[in-house]
Amino acid sequence: MNFPFFIARRYLFSKKSTHAINVISAISVLGVAVATMAMVIVLSVFNGFHDLVASLFTNFDPQLEVVPVMGKTAPADDPVLTQIRKLPQVEVSTECVEDHALAIYHNKQAMVTIKGVEDNFPQLSHITDILYGNGTFELHAANLQYGILGIQLAQQLDAGADWDGYMKIYAPIKDGQLDMMNPASGFVVDSIISPGVVFSVKQAKYDNNYILTSIAFARNMFCQQGMLSALELRLKQNSDLEAVKKDMQKIAGKKYRVLDRFEQQDDTFKIMTVEKLMAYLFLTFILVVACFNIIGSLSMLIIDKKEDVVTLRNLGANDKQIVRVFLFEGRLISIIGAIVGIGLGLLLCWLQQTYGFVSLGQSAGSFIVDAYPVSVHYTDIFLVFLTVIAVGWLAVYYPVRYLSKKLLG
Repeated sequence: MNFPFFIARRYLFSKKSTHAINVISAISVLGVAVATMAMVIVLSVFNGFHDLVASLFTNFDPQLEVVPVMGKTAPADDPVLTQIRKLPQVEVSTECVEDHALAIYHNKQAMVTIKGVEDNFPQLSHITDILYGNGTFELHAANLQYGILGIQLAQQLDAGADWDGYMKIYAPIKDGQLDMMNPASGFVVDSIISPGVVFSVKQAKYDNNYILTSIAFARNMFCQQGMLSALELRLKQNSDLEAVKKDMQKIAGKKYRVLDRFEQQDDTFKIMTVEKLMAYLFLTFILVVACFNIIGSLSMLIIDKKEDVVTLRNLGANDKQIVRVFLFEGRLISIIGAIVGIGLGLLLCWLQQTYGFVSLGQSAGSFIVDAYPVSVHYTDIFLVFLTVIAVGWLAVYYPVRYLSKKLLG
């Protein structure tokens, strides 16, 4: 058995001559455990919100999206896009034309994003799961063009799920110069009617701004005949998303980008990642402060064991081995604190997942979930364990060597 480790273990669990040393050691373990538990819980809550937001976007965003690198649109019959469509792993593909316009309904108006899609959009996404109203998903009928509004946009325009009459859509003509004598000539104007439903993604980006309509309507509004803004794809079940994405990017070359759901919402998830990183760094700083208790505990222990050190020297232990005894003591405190803290953190995360004890306060019922969402990622648990061990070991290394030389001569 490792001699310094054996002595350190006995020192940690044995009764000291001064009871205060036992208390300080227990406080040291508790401090590390609480800081570790806080890291596990906070990172898991951030994961919970991340997964919740990702699940909401899943209802609207495609599994994969191919968009042009240069410009906003590309030819729909581009051989590169045709080759991507024909990959054996692709189950559904739909063309999309998306741009900004002005919507006017009665005396209300709003800047909106018109998204024109093909009729197979419900097979591509889960849009039918988030429709509300008495109608059905419908984009056009004969010469009539339908528009499905985001729920917040419908409220903003006082339209509701099943509005009466026509909603006017204005889009600027991008070619040529504006005739100031006749400003109306600078716009393409068309109308949509209600299919009797609105959609609710529960994300402001879509619910406040988007109108879903047919791709023919969008192409006419934005003068994009034969063009598309994106090719949206759904893969067959059990397909390897990353491998297929890589193959598509090889085909697309530098002309197109292939985006998964997280890359389509890059800004949102980058902000969440930065917030999680800042929380991790802040909690690591708290952990460093908690580790100062270990230094105090070891200082008291070194003083208490001065006579034992003389005995160990007489038995043949050298100064390096004696220093390692106290280093192991500090490291044992870190390891025990890490294990206890991770265990408590996982227990509390399980209780929150199962029973939702911590609610969103007085706002419960106003949000998508009533309690804080929690998702334990074991890569985070491993990172927390490594962080606690690294901080604990680094925190005791220099102080122990210094105090050992200073107090033990």
